[in-house]
Amino acid sequence: SENRTGCILSSSSEFPEGFFTPQERKDGGIVIYFIIILYMFLAVSIVCDDYFLPSLEIISECLGLSQDVAGATFMAAGSSAPELVTAFLGVFVTKGDIGVSTILGSAVYNLLGISAACGLFSSVVSRLSCWPLFRDCLAYTISVAAVLAMISDNKIYWYESASLLLIYGWYILVLCFDIKINQYLMKKFSPCCTCFTKAMEENAEQQPLVGWREESGPLIRQQSRTDSGIFQDEMDYSQLTTSLHGLDEISEDHPSVFTMPEADMRRILWVLSLPIITLLYLTIPDCRRQFWRNWFMVTFLISAAWISAITYVLVWMITIAGETLGIPESVMGLTLLAAGTSVPDTVASVLVARKGNGDMAMSNIVGSNVFDMLCLGIPWFIKTAFINTSGPIEVNSSGLTYTAISLICSVVFIFLAVHLNGWKIDKKLGATCLVLYLVFTILSILYELGIIGNNPTRVCGN
Repeated sequence: SENRTGCILSSSSEFPEGFFTPQERKDGGIVIYFIIILYMFLAVSIVCDDYFLPSLEIISECLGLSQDVAGATFMAAGSSAPELVTAFLGVFVTKGDIGVSTILGSAVYNLLGISAACGLFSSVVSRLSCWPLFRDCLAYTISVAAVLAMISDNKIYWYESASLLLIYGWYILVLCFDIKINQYLMKKFSPCCTCFTKAMEENAEQQPLVGWREESGPLIRQQSRTDSGIFQDEMDYSQLTTSLHGLDEISEDHPSVFTMPEADMRRILWVLSLPIITLLYLTIPDCRRQFWRNWFMVTFLISAAWISAITYVLVWMITIAGETLGIPESVMGLTLLAAGTSVPDTVASVLVARKGNGDMAMSNIVGSNVFDMLCLGIPWFIKTAFINTSGPIEVNSSGLTYTAISLICSVVFIFLAVHLNGWKIDKKLGATCLVLYLVFTILSILYELGIIGNNPTRVCGN
């Protein structure tokens, strides 16, 4: 946060001190930090793949949620848990702007960087629906505009933070009536909008999700975007679950996490990750197994907590490593820290995109950013309405004009790029998003360093 001397506090001031002194890190201790960073990346992928996404599948099955609604609600909330923790730390612990800077600073990465990862790292071309992406982009644009309007005077009042909660409540209300709204819009605009016409045609012939049996027996109900449920009977769910984890046959129970893989590279990773596998096995009920199946909400909550804790350690290590290597503060915030706090979103979106669930992946990407705005509203509202009712919260809004332009441009670009790409996620879309993300990042770094514009900043003590 900015103080009277015109400098900004170092990011490391928001975290505990490291294991080594600065000199020890320069003499070789930095290697330990990079090992921890790589191990935290591995740990997040294990939590998401083995516990978080399976619990999400069962939640969606029980509530009858479509792919995009599940991605925009439970998946977005769980993978954005680190941002919520960061926002509470910024308001109640560090008393700085770490929550605002983390959430707004990583928004462009969430939209462009994760979209690029989904396209480049997925071997499956995922089809997208027009309405879910339009719905989520519109909600995010409104929420960003609301946040920027609130902090334009550097003060947050209780009624301003309450308006953020109301906006998210409106978003959830739209999701509750998602199917009816989708049907109405398709009938209303199909004559003049080809994407809605194609969506209506695909609804009639949409195939089951990857891994489901297609002709092995009658389904309980026809899979369709007009149907609020994406999961069928229990046997279909079992097959979906086993297919997500590379199994060829349906078994009565999911294999133990301690089963050694057959491939050599997977065996090496399995041995290296055995400590975290054991720790997660002892603390999280595996809802893929019949015995723990009814504990799926406990699995979801504990896995979200683990994701938050692992991401906190990851960002902590990245921050210290960046300072040791002399990477400028602005570059850290826009690149490594932005990517670090969004690791759960990246892993979860790529995993579901690789299974062909494009709507869920995109709804998680944009829906997570909408949830991030709520992450700011909750601690702000609690502090201004219940704890410190005498005055508003002070925040620093310098440089937010460029941030606003970047966010609005990235939202518009994502929607137009998907439309021009034929409403599908493929490597061409991924490469395009990657190029534009690099352009936005370079321009942002130049702006923060004062090379372009008139907003030079420096770290206190430098």
